[in-house]
Amino acid sequence: MEDLLDIFLRTIIVLIILFFIAKMVGKKQISQLNLFDYIVGITIGSIAADISLDLEKDLMAGLVSLFLYGIIAYLISLLTMKSIKARRFFTGVPTVLVENSKIIESGLKKTKIDINELLAEARIAGYFDLDEIEYAIMEVNGNISFLPKDREKPITKKDVNLKSVDTGLTANVIIDGKYMKNNMKAIGKNKKWLDHELKILGYDNYDNILLATVDINYKILVYRKDVKPDKNTVLE
Repeated sequence: MEDLLDIFLRTIIVLIILFFIAKMVGKKQISQLNLFDYIVGITIGSIAADISLDLEKDLMAGLVSLFLYGIIAYLISLLTMKSIKARRFFTGVPTVLVENSKIIESGLKKTKIDINELLAEARIAGYFDLDEIEYAIMEVNGNISFLPKDREKPITKKDVNLKSVDTGLTANVIIDGKYMKNNMKAIGKNKKWLDHELKILGYDNYDNILLATVDINYKILVYRKDVKPDKNTVLE
């Protein structure tokens, strides 16, 4: 019974401390945390759980440790607000994944995501065809922002008297240089047809193709592996 009471008191004290640390550090949501915030958060959580449940641990030493982590996180947040160099070091910078409708392979490698993840994020954002996207940028918190092309920006069809047209889904027929047999079968085409169409576009093999898609009208879009980001694209 005495141990349970001790755990209860430790937990209450730790919760109070965590509340004040959270108030001090800021009101960021989980989805807004950068890498440094995430590391500090899980470390503080681990320490809090440890000193709450392990009665052999020194409560005061644990509380001091919590305060130190909280103060360090607070000081780092102040520093990153005042210094661009510190901000880039601790929180990182956004990474271009798609630029001028071209996939930036180096950006994918840097952010450790693959084509399928990029396509999934695009679909979640409402873009089922990468040709609709002018830019895709991974923010420092891991979210991907999409800038649609001018022609793809939302507009009310009623305002311009347009009839609805079923655009269908695009099929990913080559991913990372690999031929997607089942996807080609789903659109009723074969490898011979694809090879012919790619040859017209100047591709004799799949080695330099990061992604190739075919839309409902059998229009092929090819994204090369060797596309580099524009030097004029500046992100802080």
